[in-house]
Amino acid sequence: MIEWITSPQLTGFREAEAWMEARVAAILAGTANECIWLVEHPPLYTAGTSAKERDLTDPDRFDVFPTKRGGQYTYHGPGQRVAYVILDVGARGRDVRKFVQQLEAWVITSLAQFNVTGEIREGRVGVWVQRPEKPLTITGQPAEDKIAAIGIRLRKWISFHGISLNVEPDLNHFDGIVPCGISDHGVTSLVDLGLPVTMADADIALLNSFSAVFGEMPQTS
Repeated sequence: MIEWITSPQLTGFREAEAWMEARVAAILAGTANECIWLVEHPPLYTAGTSAKERDLTDPDRFDVFPTKRGGQYTYHGPGQRVAYVILDVGARGRDVRKFVQQLEAWVITSLAQFNVTGEIREGRVGVWVQRPEKPLTITGQPAEDKIAAIGIRLRKWISFHGISLNVEPDLNHFDGIVPCGISDHGVTSLVDLGLPVTMADADIALLNSFSAVFGEMPQTS
């Protein structure tokens, strides 16, 4: 059984890390179920294992937390839905690439419920949306903004960390970093795209899309 857990209050990042570490240990011990844990964090930056110091452009703006997840710098804050994905990848074929693709598909399928087309780009982590109303990029390509980030870690084939979907965060808060090391594209959110989407709406879309991608329906409390 996969539990679907939602925290109603802002959750500190180190508190979340400790909770995930304990949950992974309990799953490995056979005393807890897999779960999807939905949280919001206070404004903060996290640095993945590939983070470059030069990409932290405003180090004094918010707290910065080094992590052992994959990826570079990212922002978390109110209005952004973070879904920590604590699943047994070993029991699902031990295919990390496929698992990441499933996480991407989960976000894309959820966005489709709001008639938003999310896309994947080779060499650019995360989920992107085209912005035809914006000027072309400096390379002459159509503008695209990032709407969701993905970064995971595995311990004995149990995943943790996960995805973050921008529902209605303060997009100016992303200015203190080069998100995921990508400087020639912007960041957007569902509300920035002109959609009156609430966090509750996003949660319903994520829940409804999960079984379509993973073939299992989490159990809500």
